[in-house]
Amino acid sequence: MKKSQLYIYYLLGWALYVLYICINNWVDKLGPQPYVWSNMAASFVEFTFCFFIVYPRFLKRKTIPLLIAGLLIADALFVGSRCLIEEVFYVWLIGHGNYTADTTVLYYIGDNWWRALQPILFSFLAWALVDTFKREREAEQLSREKTQAELLFLKTQINPHFLYNTLNYIYSLAYPVSDKLADAIIKLSQLMRYMLTDSVDGMLNLQKEVDYLENYIEIYRLRFEDSFFVDFKVEGDIGNKNIASLILIPFVENAFKHGVVNDATRPVKIKISVIKDRLTLTVSNKINHNQKDNSSGIGLANIRRRLELIYPGRHELLIADNGETYKTTLNIILNNA
Repeated sequence: MKKSQLYIYYLLGWALYVLYICINNWVDKLGPQPYVWSNMAASFVEFTFCFFIVYPRFLKRKTIPLLIAGLLIADALFVGSRCLIEEVFYVWLIGHGNYTADTTVLYYIGDNWWRALQPILFSFLAWALVDTFKREREAEQLSREKTQAELLFLKTQINPHFLYNTLNYIYSLAYPVSDKLADAIIKLSQLMRYMLTDSVDGMLNLQKEVDYLENYIEIYRLRFEDSFFVDFKVEGDIGNKNIASLILIPFVENAFKHGVVNDATRPVKIKISVIKDRLTLTVSNKINHNQKDNSSGIGLANIRRRLELIYPGRHELLIADNGETYKTTLNIILNNA
């Protein structure tokens, strides 16, 4: 549900409630009494504060101390709003308030705090209902996206398999002619095999993902020969960890596409570090200011979305751009193989 729709439904619900109160109080032909309006206004303030601030920020994140503090503030908002309307505004408007002049502060608070419990309770029920609806919609959306991805994956199997087999044939022809050409073909063939077979279930051994990156880098090295400078390092035990397939390559692709790869003094730096269950990928490159392709924004949005779907609450993506150097740091909590 979009925020604009939520606000519309929220105001509509309150409008219906006000209409109900008016009709219910007009039965005695006296119309709604002033204290009814003041109680309704104070309830609206407290209800809105709980619905849009307290429960989404504190209850959903399970920060109990802040939740308790938020509810106490909500209670104070109710008491304060009612006091302002009845004992200030009404005195000015109709000449008297709802309480006598000798009413103490403690009595006033004690007489009103229990009234404040109703907006707290009903706002919780309303928020829980909306939150449940949103989570169900998100689950349905995720299911549709996964189904679409599976269908797209199946649709792409025919032509890539043909290309993979063709590459093997070309390799057999190129081997007697040029070792360098044959090496490039076999590395490209290995990349395609990885994409076609090893990635079907979505998760694979981290070592295979690293091998894929190494082959990808070597193909670029063959292309640029002595004008290609990359510092690639792997640290830690990567043999018994699983990772989502092709989750790391977009960051390397982005560095090669938008960075400077022919500066020996500032090579592209790629580092994969695994400590226990935590993987850290760091990619930094000198920015190519002559690059006019701005498509990296779309790719970054896609990879962010994929990380949110596969590693919700288990990843962190940090990007630093000072105008000269572009640095990406990705942290992921991995699964054991």
